[in-house]
Amino acid sequence: MTLPQTAAFDPKPGQPLILEPGLRLVLAPNPSPMTERGTNTYLLGDGAVTVIDPGPADPAHLAAILAALAPSERVAQIVITHAHKDHSPLARPLADATGAPIVAFGDALAGRSARMAALAEDVGGGEGVDADFRPDIQLADGQAIEAGGRPLTAIHTPGHFGNHLSFDWGEALFSGDHVMGWAPSLVSPPDGDLTDFMASLDRLTALGPRRYYPGHGAPIDDGLGRVAALRAHRLGREASILAALRSGAGNLGAITEVVYTDVAPALLPAAARNVLAHLIDLEARGMLRFQGNPGPQTPVLAL
Repeated sequence: MTLPQTAAFDPKPGQPLILEPGLRLVLAPNPSPMTERGTNTYLLGDGAVTVIDPGPADPAHLAAILAALAPSERVAQIVITHAHKDHSPLARPLADATGAPIVAFGDALAGRSARMAALAEDVGGGEGVDADFRPDIQLADGQAIEAGGRPLTAIHTPGHFGNHLSFDWGEALFSGDHVMGWAPSLVSPPDGDLTDFMASLDRLTALGPRRYYPGHGAPIDDGLGRVAALRAHRLGREASILAALRSGAGNLGAITEVVYTDVAPALLPAAARNVLAHLIDLEARGMLRFQGNPGPQTPVLAL
């Protein structure tokens, strides 16, 4: 199935979709409020194929990835953007089936900032983490591997997750969950760090124009525009949080209720994690103070 330039993006789980020459998508069957229609598994190249984000531990999706290969093709390497359960658990079964190595920045704790490591016991978190993830090969920031006849360069983009890599592929960029078109990324401490998230947006901006292929949702033709929109969104959230604090909302729950008035009740816990990420970032910048160790139950004062 080939995607015409004018057609709506409407992949079907398990059915390969050609996005451009040398690039196929196989959608995982794991739709949810946090994953849109499912995880995008990308197949780069013909012959020796690089798989990006094989997705959740689903035997049907494993079979679909293997079925997407031509008889003359093989999986050469399995590349992981980050160690969340909707992206990385199928890597080991796929490696066992094909003999291909798993390539990533590191395990689930790799890339975590020193501040988040110090706060880990206080802030909760850990949602959806693939704690057992271990790559066979660690890929450093700026290191390139060959995929589809051109370099695939790792860019360490922590923020959504400490070990998150985006991948520059010429005029395209695989943005994982750092930049998605359908929704802003969750940033949940200690696995997520909003200070790092904003710095990673700056890194992507410096690369210049790219078409983004995200971990969930449709390709983003104007990657730079989407990055700018995400930055503006976060700055708007920051302003709303500070306004809520100054109006008397003095803890995480109260601030979340004031700021997220248009969110379904089932999504409020995730919204609260985003607010906590903002609060920790604002404290580091001297704009508020926790009355105790930073955490979900700690009172907060604006400065």
